[in-house]
Amino acid sequence: MAVPILRFIAVLLHCSLLCYAGGRLPIGGEAAIDDYIVEPTNFLGSWRVDSPNCGVSAMHMQLLPNNKLIMYDSTSNGLSEIKNDPPLCRGRVGGRPTDPQLDCTAHALEYDAETAQMRPLNLASSPWCSSGGMTKNGELMSTGGDKDGFRAVRILKPCPNCQFEEKNLALFSNRWYATDHPLENGTFAIVGGRDAYNYELVPVDTLEFTPQIKALPLLAETDDDAGRENNLYPFVNLLPDGNLFVFANYKSIVLNPYTGEAVRKFPDLAGSRNYPPSAMSALLPVDLSSGDPKYEVIICGGNSRDAYIYSDLQQPNRTFLPALKDCQRIDLMKEGADWDSEDMPSPRVMGDMVILPTGDLLILNGAKAGTSAWNAADQPNMTPVLYTPNKPKGLRFKELAPTTVPRMYHSNAAVLPSAEILIAGSNTNAFYMMPKYNDLFIFPTEMRTEKFTPPYLDPLLQDWRVEITGAADPIPMKYGGTFTLTVTTKKGPLLPPEVKVTMYSPPFTTHGYCQNQRLLILSRKVSGNTLSVEAPPSGKVAPPGYYLIFVVRRGIPSRGVWARIDN
Repeated sequence: MAVPILRFIAVLLHCSLLCYAGGRLPIGGEAAIDDYIVEPTNFLGSWRVDSPNCGVSAMHMQLLPNNKLIMYDSTSNGLSEIKNDPPLCRGRVGGRPTDPQLDCTAHALEYDAETAQMRPLNLASSPWCSSGGMTKNGELMSTGGDKDGFRAVRILKPCPNCQFEEKNLALFSNRWYATDHPLENGTFAIVGGRDAYNYELVPVDTLEFTPQIKALPLLAETDDDAGRENNLYPFVNLLPDGNLFVFANYKSIVLNPYTGEAVRKFPDLAGSRNYPPSAMSALLPVDLSSGDPKYEVIICGGNSRDAYIYSDLQQPNRTFLPALKDCQRIDLMKEGADWDSEDMPSPRVMGDMVILPTGDLLILNGAKAGTSAWNAADQPNMTPVLYTPNKPKGLRFKELAPTTVPRMYHSNAAVLPSAEILIAGSNTNAFYMMPKYNDLFIFPTEMRTEKFTPPYLDPLLQDWRVEITGAADPIPMKYGGTFTLTVTTKKGPLLPPEVKVTMYSPPFTTHGYCQNQRLLILSRKVSGNTLSVEAPPSGKVAPPGYYLIFVVRRGIPSRGVWARIDN
């Protein structure tokens, strides 16, 4: 009788732990992480102003491993709202005719994610509508732009007094509205741009290189007439075979980046999804703990292929066509896959889509009608939407607390180590137009930054939030290796099924597209408050560089810590 009694006691203890932790036992087998959740509250998120005037409209934004956000717009559209420090002046380009002829303002800055303190940065060339990303060494590499920045490369190191290092004629082609994505060895593929039907491979962390240029017929095939283009800022994602998924306008392929070969094609989509109709897109979270990870991409919103003809500033009677409401999702590694459609709660164009530490997606900013470009959209979409990929179809969308600040053309969003979202930017005008200057505008240039607190940071749930300890320096990771995380808890012991570890690549974000954004769910073993975590197997799954690591307990993420992965 001793053995059955001991088993009975063990079952009681296990059930007691589950009840104490708020979990529930599934029927028929071991529990999945999604079976352990905290009962939802009525908290739909909250908004607060982080800075009343950050000085620069955040057309481009990148988080670096020193927890500083780099924000910048253009040197060719008049004055900003912050002076260069140390002083630096150049001839003004653009802006009001009554403005000073010398532009002594900064067009880039470093913004502290914790304190909102700002440090102006100097730009020698114009990065307007440029591309970029964080390199494998944790530096910002900015590529292209307009005017004197068409072929420029800029490097900013994450150090206290660093400024941009620049070279104006580094690239082979003009890169205006291009997309960057790192390959498995950290080399950047710079794809497309206005009148650039090609891509080039460039090494990072240096301004001296010989680019490798290859034609990309997809971009010529999808360049709509009448100046619409519709294929700028193409959507690009690295696949686990080392190839790239490339989507432009309404067509998409799998591209071998080393040969230029189109390996596979996908079915076309209705409407237009890239700039200026500007849909949102992301690679859905890749679950490396599943044994058979899927690589799915989602594309939401946009507009019709002729929408920009009607919304263009040059039109005497502008019309803002309703934005698309659908989301399209496809398995990129499945032969013969087709797009699967479902509708968002509201239409959206030129919004932002960020992947949260939990693996959910947050859709925010943008408009319900029109397209990108100067004042080419109307009806601000003020209500963020939470998208949960693993829920059944029909239950994936949830509307959250609305903002009071319209975030239109040139708005931006970034996931912070705190698991909050920083929102900045919105300049629909050809220069900074604001009430204090008595400017005439449809939507003013927005200089406030905000932080959005997602529902998982509900104050009522914070006792469930764990803290990763002893990770002041970036955690070193090796492909295929393991690393250890230690956490502290406020509420009960950790149960293995209630915990997942996620690994997030902070993207370079501009014009509604997060370049190089991906989130991986890592395999882990739990022993007390210690987690043994398996690193990704190769650079094809996680390009070398810096990532944020989160421990998610019952849908509530810890504060993120930095990690660096290489060979």
